[in-house]
Amino acid sequence: MSVYLKSQKIIEEWVDYNNHLNMAYYVLIFDQGCEVILEKFKMGATSAKIEKKSTMVVETNTQYISEVKEGDEVDIMLTFFDHDKKRLHLKIEMIEKKEKKISASMEWLSLYVDLENRKVTEFESEKIKIMNDFIEENKNNFNNEDLKFYNYH
Repeated sequence: MSVYLKSQKIIEEWVDYNNHLNMAYYVLIFDQGCEVILEKFKMGATSAKIEKKSTMVVETNTQYISEVKEGDEVDIMLTFFDHDKKRLHLKIEMIEKKEKKISASMEWLSLYVDLENRKVTEFESEKIKIMNDFIEENKNNFNNEDLKFYNYH
């Protein structure tokens, strides 16, 4: 139960002296996966440049479940998404392609920010509609079990 965001091959520069993906690069890969959905919701890099509005992560919970090594390929999957007037709540998983097993997961909360005054602001109605349509279209693909931040509303 999830929505595909992107695939990534683990490169040599991301592997540490333990011969597996360094924890910092899990965050990078998850962030790049999240950018896919942010662009769909008109809140990613394009919005930051043109509209001067974007999101900023304020809290995360990461679980490192199974090693990923150089050369491995992973899929980044969105397993939960919700929002209120100012916040995004999502969970994504990294799935190692060959074994089809969860390597890591990250749940996070982001705030919608007006970049000109650096203040939290409410989503525009157009963006709320895009997100609500996405939720409706994908609700059967989402799983709200084991969420750390589920009672944030």
